Amino acid sequence: MFFQLFRVQQWYKNLLIFLPLVFAGLITNSFDMFLTILGFLALCCMSSANYILNDILDKEKDRIHPEKKFRPIASGQISIPSAGMCALVLAIISLVIAISLSQVFFLIVLVFFFLTQAYSLYFKKEIFADIIFISVNFVLRAMSGAFILNVRLSPWLIVCTFFLSLFLVLGKRKADLVFLGKNAEKHKESLALYSPQIINTLMSIATVSLLLSYTLYSFLSIYPLLIYSLPFALYVILRYFFLVETNSSIARKPEEFYKDIQLVIGIVLWICTVLIVMYLF
Repeated sequence: MFFQLFRVQQWYKNLLIFLPLVFAGLITNSFDMFLTILGFLALCCMSSANYILNDILDKEKDRIHPEKKFRPIASGQISIPSAGMCALVLAIISLVIAISLSQVFFLIVLVFFFLTQAYSLYFKKEIFADIIFISVNFVLRAMSGAFILNVRLSPWLIVCTFFLSLFLVLGKRKADLVFLGKNAEKHKESLALYSPQIINTLMSIATVSLLLSYTLYSFLSIYPLLIYSLPFALYVILRYFFLVETNSSIARKPEEFYKDIQLVIGIVLWICTVLIVMYLF
């Protein structure tokens, strides 16, 4: 029950904090790895606090959603006071860990919290602003790792992460439109403003931008052999695009990517290529 309340399955998003560790060539440094793991835990605690507060705000809408109605708060398994107390404890734990790592990281975690609340209270109702807010929160996750390790923050980290998150968010929006049909706007106001044509156009823009960003990074990075990872990155992006276009449930629930074996193989090959290029050559 608390596993569902904390939405542990969504913690994968916070893995972005490890990107600076990997691309700065520090993955073999045990102390830096330990610091990044602590940062990951801080982000996970704050993410869960945000999810709980969002579920409290959306409990009525969740009760009429075919899937969300089973969430602990919407289903009445956990009371609002109990859920609120859990959110408070998780937020405090997150901030305590964050301040022990870095003052800048502490500020990023605070910004992450307030941006998420601003999104939940207002901006999720605004077309375009909703997807931008979510994408910025993804970027904050990636940036935070650089500040914990006190390494240079690459602009490519920001650009690639932003377009990756935009790509995923738009895929989810399109999948939600198809899954919910005429009832889409009852569950999320902004879905009433997104037409299939708008989503398709934005999805194409995000896909091209993501591909271009990673290609330029591969060409211009300090690791010239990184360009050999491009075919695998291209395959993963196109495979996910295919899953969105074929109305796969993975588009609505990216955490279930493991259900598509081709996508998993592509991701594994991309990760292996990147690690070999960066750490063996």
